[in-house]
Amino acid sequence: MKPSTITAAAALFLAAPAPFPASPAAAEAPAAARPFIATDFPVPSRIEGKGFQLVPLGPALVKIDFDAYMSSIEHLQKTFTRSAAWPHPGITDAEAMADMQAEAARFAGRESFAYSVLTPDGTRERGCVYISPSPVPGYDAVVRIWVTKAEYDAGFDRELTAWATRWVETAWPFRKVAYPGRTIDWQTWDALTAANPAK
Repeated sequence: MKPSTITAAAALFLAAPAPFPASPAAAEAPAAARPFIATDFPVPSRIEGKGFQLVPLGPALVKIDFDAYMSSIEHLQKTFTRSAAWPHPGITDAEAMADMQAEAARFAGRESFAYSVLTPDGTRERGCVYISPSPVPGYDAVVRIWVTKAEYDAGFDRELTAWATRWVETAWPFRKVAYPGRTIDWQTWDALTAANPAK
């Protein structure tokens, strides 16, 4: 898909009243006996920050998202997934679209919420924020964040993390949230999830 096509599609997406969503974070989420988010909770569909905006990831943003994570494969394998499974050089256009469609379905079903962090003009993705159910008892949700290598080197990771922490605390109905790799180191989080495998 040409960049001009994506820009037009993104504009339509941002104007749409129904939110779309995004990525590999929801894979950890266990099936919940009760809804992750109450049906009467108004899930944010577009949020503006200083120098960026969050919109739900979905098919209209597949090219922008693909370009972002493929620009930072090694960086994300080390800092986000800590695995060669994602991202990897062999991801196809069809796989990228299937991922976006799955994320959109989870968002629409209020199962998890994945957001693209875009530049103010919506032409480039700086990173992503994922909000999903916690597999570990005692936490209401898990928030995962990544930014591209270029954005990380520019200090945006710290900026986005601080902003997202405040946003989740003030705009979402969670009592206790886990931030793996940030407020909880990965080794501790891995041990907690291993002790509480998804049923």
